[in-house]
Order: sequence, then structure tokens, then C-alpha cells
Amino acid sequence: MVDSIIRAKNIEEAEVVIVSAGYEKTASSRKGTKNGPKAVIKMLDSKLELFDRSYKMQPSDKINIGQKDLGDLSSLTPPKALQKITSECAKILDKEKFVLLLGGEHSVSLGLLQALSKKINPKEVTILQIDAHCDLRDNDSDYNDKSTKLVHSSVMRRAHELGYNLVQVGIRTYFKGEYEYFSNPKNNIKVFEWGLPALAGNGKEIPIDEILKSIKTKYIYLTIDVDGFDPAYMPGTGTPVSGGLPWYYGLELIERIIKSKELIGADIVEVSPQSDSVLTEYNTAQLCYSIIAHKFRAQLRGN
Repeated sequence: MVDSIIRAKNIEEAEVVIVSAGYEKTASSRKGTKNGPKAVIKMLDSKLELFDRSYKMQPSDKINIGQKDLGDLSSLTPPKALQKITSECAKILDKEKFVLLLGGEHSVSLGLLQALSKKINPKEVTILQIDAHCDLRDNDSDYNDKSTKLVHSSVMRRAHELGYNLVQVGIRTYFKGEYEYFSNPKNNIKVFEWGLPALAGNGKEIPIDEILKSIKTKYIYLTIDVDGFDPAYMPGTGTPVSGGLPWYYGLELIERIIKSKELIGADIVEVSPQSDSVLTEYNTAQLCYSIIAHKFRAQLRGN
């Protein structure tokens, strides 16, 4: 029998459920993110090594990992898609499972965040966002004649309005209105920009300790837009931006934040598979496996 990271037969016996939401109705650049979850699951199911170098064991032997595919969401309007994702995530959370959501475009994150807001006060949670973009627009009217507030470029604005605290890492480009929003002291948003020497210590990477100190809450939610990483590691995405987090820096940041705080949920979005490379979906699968291992580290032998 072939080993698989995803081995729970059903949601009831799973401890963590990977939810696939292949939705991209509001994608504004390169399409293909609706195919991202399927490609990442394929890597998890048959291509990724089960043995973890950090823990010197196979986390999937100790952690029951399951999967829920929400099916084809492409025909749904943004409100209907959000309702579907929120409802399905809420059902899984009601079973006391940890949810890791795979997109799809970044707007899918709001579904899990809305479901979690019924379980815990958002004011007690900090969203750590790894991203090239702020996603703090109020709507997409500056580039779309048929604007909506439930767009990928507005997802963090909607989450912030729910009451979540927000720390953004890897930001390399933004709209004027986004700058005005996160610069307003009353909004209390911490942005760690990438690629500006004056902000990053003469061109060096921002110390991870500085990012950790900016998070004041016990609970955290991790949202990773793969374009937050350097495109050398994540080339298959809708709106790539030069620069970004180096691979091992990102892995260390994720590990340290999970070990220092209590992770209540996570998502990885904006994987747009390329025909001639599987690097993005492979690395995304590795991130999924690492997040799960760190979250459930107490169950791993000798840790």
C-alpha cells in the first residue's frame, strides 16, 4: 500500500482537515488559481516525502490528516462563494478540527476567518499575512467597472473590519488608498515592507524577532499568498512581484510564530499551476506539511 500524507478516511477521524476552495471569480491578473488546490493535494498525496528533517520522523504517522474538497465554485457569485466556504468551514470547526484552507484566489480566506470569528473574538487574534500585496482595498472599482467588496484585493480589509489584528510581511507594492488605510494609526496595522533598504536595515532581511514582537495576541491565524515569497520559489501565481521572502527565511518565520503563539487556522492561496513547472505546488505542499507538523508538534516523538 502506497503511503500518503492524507490518510484519514473521513473528517470525523481527522485532526486536521485540508479544505480545497478552487475559486477565482475576482482574479485580476493571470488565471489558474482554481486549479491550485488540486495540484497541491496531488503533491501531498504522492510526491512529497513523508519524512520530516526537522522532527526526524514522519508527522503523518502521528497526525490524522484529512481532506474536504468544496467542488466547483466557479459559477458562484462572490457572496454565494463566501457563504459556501464559511458554512463548510464552520461545520468542520464544529467538530473541533483544525482547518487549513487551500485557494483559489485570496478572497477565499474570508470564509474561514468568518467561521472562526464565531468561535473566538477576532480582537484576540492576529492575522500574520505573508504577501506581496496588502489586499486592503475597499473594493476593486479602480480597475474593474463591475466592482465588488468581496474581491481578492480587499480580503484583508474585510478581515480587519471583522476585528482581527493584522501584521503584514513581505509587502512590495500597494495602491494609494491601501497606503492611506494602513498608515492611519487608528487602524493599528503593522506592515513589514520588503525591498526598501531604509525599512529592512540597509537591504538586509528584517529580523524575525522584530516581527514576533509586533504580535501582541496569544492567538494567530496564518494566511500565505504564495507571491509573498520570492518568485524563484513560487513562480506559479497570479500576480508575481520581484523580490519577496527567501525560502528558508519564510520557513523559519512560520515555525517560530507557530511555536511562540497558538495557531487557530491557516490558509495558503494564489497557486496558479504552470504547465512546465511543479515548483510552486510542491513548495506549497511542503508549507502545508510543515505548518501541520509545527501545529501538532506535541504529538511527535521526542518533541
